Amino acid sequence: MKSYILQKIAEREKLKVLIKFLGPISKDDLEVEIKSSKELKEILKNTIDKEWLDKVAIAVNDNIVSDFDNIKDGDIISVLPPVCGG
Repeated sequence: MKSYILQKIAEREKLKVLIKFLGPISKDDLEVEIKSSKELKEILKNTIDKEWLDKVAIAVNDNIVSDFDNIKDGDIISVLPPVCGG
């Protein structure tokens, strides 16, 4: 009985988020289930090419963020390349 309860608690803690890679990053959208902001950071680190990793901005539901502490189920994470102009 105890393991069933722990399994249900663990299932509720999973968040489904959509990661969108915009502009010249050229990656398909990625829907993932995560349990923590640390897990999301690892996914981004392993998915974004090294040439973009230190240059991108991250937005959650169209708001630029510096951390992922308030991620909620159904959030949209956008990976934004730097803006260039002439």
